[in-house]
Amino acid sequence: MEKIIKLFPNNPVLNQGVSLLVSIAIALIVVILLLRLSRRVFIRIRAARNVNSTNTRVMENMLRFIIVFVAVLWVVMSSELTRSFGQTLFTGTAVLAAIAGFAAQPVLSDLICGFIIGSTRPIEIGDRIVVDGGITGIVKDITLRHVVLQGLDSQIFVIPNSKMNSYIIRNMSYQSELRSVDLRFSASFRTDPEKAVQVIAEAVRSSPYSVPGKKGADGKPEYAGVYFLSFAESALIFGTTAYFEASTPTEVFKNDINTRVKKALDESGIEIPYNYMNVVMKP
Repeated sequence: MEKIIKLFPNNPVLNQGVSLLVSIAIALIVVILLLRLSRRVFIRIRAARNVNSTNTRVMENMLRFIIVFVAVLWVVMSSELTRSFGQTLFTGTAVLAAIAGFAAQPVLSDLICGFIIGSTRPIEIGDRIVVDGGITGIVKDITLRHVVLQGLDSQIFVIPNSKMNSYIIRNMSYQSELRSVDLRFSASFRTDPEKAVQVIAEAVRSSPYSVPGKKGADGKPEYAGVYFLSFAESALIFGTTAYFEASTPTEVFKNDINTRVKKALDESGIEIPYNYMNVVMKP
């Protein structure tokens, strides 16, 4: 580039500076055009049927990184003013070892884990998941470096891909259009278990958010059963799994189900036990 632009024949430094500015301008134009083109291409890919949006998003982010990296490398190596710096930065053994040891290792780890997450698809954008430590949220984005979860009260959790790849993930939306939640209810020891099972089942099915999601013996979807699970210290424990549409927030669904079950138990005369203390006063 500096051989083409010679506005100052008697001042090679100025020529090299102008050449560097022209290289930067050309690189910016090319990068912007390529990024816009790649964006349109991936939008069309994601709009197609049966295409994993999570995987394509990771691939798009990787392509953006490569485009920007190549543009920066080209600019640095295109001018005499920065070429020695570029050679030292990108080919110098000591500097390269330092970068690989201190900076590139976590970055490369996140990049590789991001590609693994995108290709194996343990999570998808829109899934509701629970990860180690009890963090619960909806997957909003998967980038080259991290996974973004939206929790309650507009909380945003940004988890590095390397961490996410090592976590035990409870995915309540895995390869399904429906989500599910396990529910537990307690009743006093005087309760007829069969009556409690019937009351809870009717309350769950009466919810406008509840849908049949369990496959029956004939392969058709049906509501999950209610079961007498165990004895607690002061209660009988009943449980069921309830299904609902992915568009329904879990908090809204659980609030409606719990409210309906509480009212149904009260109307049926079934006591929900609670701990209490007897205080004996000695004279």
